[in-house]
Amino acid sequence: MKSYQFEDFNLDKTVNAVLYISKQMERNYFHKIFKILYFADRNHLSDYGRTITGDIYIAMNDGPVPSNLYDIFKSVRGDGFFKDNDDKFSSLFAVLNWDIIEARVEPNMRKLSKTDISYLDNSIKEFGVLSWEEIREKSHDYAWKNTAKNRPISMENLVIETGTDESYIEYLKEQSLLAKSLKD
Repeated sequence: MKSYQFEDFNLDKTVNAVLYISKQMERNYFHKIFKILYFADRNHLSDYGRTITGDIYIAMNDGPVPSNLYDIFKSVRGDGFFKDNDDKFSSLFAVLNWDIIEARVEPNMRKLSKTDISYLDNSIKEFGVLSWEEIREKSHDYAWKNTAKNRPISMENLVIETGTDESYIEYLKEQSLLAKSLKD
């Protein structure tokens, strides 16, 4: 099956989702935030035809990692390909002890829809209490297992993971193509 991305990365939603998650939990390790977003995005995609973040998840050793968000975290940490020279992101959150996110501002809740918040809450409730090993194991799902290491996880596999059939995937592709043609 050809890999297909249904949407584009949404920086505002992603940053505010991270701020929201970090305000809900005590220990905000990169790994935990990545997995909470992964499950929220996967389930939101299945139910509403779009993810919250629009990020591309990469199948890394310890599970799916949102590519753009990881680059942002590394830029704030100071070791990423992109540097946070204008403090765009470091004014929003800090990276402590190499992999802990600390929010510096409150999330702008107007950037997140009611369903975004609901799916983030559900993901926090279900996966936020799991240990590093437990959440890692849960994220090694169908979508992750059917992707070569360090490659993008296809949106098709994310949707299949939730039990959706091929006709829904085709519908999502058609809607995505229509939306992109309207942008152009």
